[in-house]
Amino acid sequence: MNRAKIHWLEGTGLPEGSIILEAVPGVGNVGKILIDAVVEKHPSRTIGWILHPDFPPHATLSETGLIAPPRLDISKIVLPDGEELVTITGVMQPMTASGQFEVAEAVLDLADESGASRLLVLAGLASEPEQRSIFAVCSDKEIRKALETDDIEVSKDQPKAGMIGVAGMVLSLAPTKGVPAIGVIAETIGASSDILAAERMSRWIEQAFDVTLDLDLDTTKETAARLMERMGEEGSIDDYLRMDENEASSDFYV
Repeated sequence: MNRAKIHWLEGTGLPEGSIILEAVPGVGNVGKILIDAVVEKHPSRTIGWILHPDFPPHATLSETGLIAPPRLDISKIVLPDGEELVTITGVMQPMTASGQFEVAEAVLDLADESGASRLLVLAGLASEPEQRSIFAVCSDKEIRKALETDDIEVSKDQPKAGMIGVAGMVLSLAPTKGVPAIGVIAETIGASSDILAAERMSRWIEQAFDVTLDLDLDTTKETAARLMERMGEEGSIDDYLRMDENEASSDFYV
């Protein structure tokens, strides 16, 4: 039995046929920064939580001044062109392999039940500063074929070491649920908050999937600063941005 639970704050399910973006903290926090920036910039509301007993037992104070459980937030966003987007993210993931598997299944069940048009799993890949590629990764040959028909190059050799955690489980298990999942992976220079990689990823998603995210560097900078504060990270976003991207070193990431 899957121990993950969905607690709905509004309604009882996701909008039909939406694109879903999913990310949890990881290398460079690239996907997490992108999703948080989208949520903060556009009209949005949290419609549900994904709960699991293997999340770190740390309840947090919400923006409304109420204590809330450890969770992944499910949010609905209205983009500038009127399209609805669903995001699933949080500042943690389960501390066990079984918990990560079960949360991944819960995400896929939500996508399956709502007939999601696409589930984009966003992640970072540690690389050298001069490497700035964005990779599309698939776990289903039919999805890969459809992307290539749309002139979207699908990586067959990256990430060489594979993917771990909820992100890896969501993407790799997608064919078992019939969910059209695509990994979008950005090369990043570190392990804290790579704003520039998040900005590149947002532009790539806009061009590849015709989605109006409408983000900019200022938006991602402010979002990353808040994320670093919430996660207890040290370092200055402003100092980082004053460097040329080629000069940024892994010393920024702690």
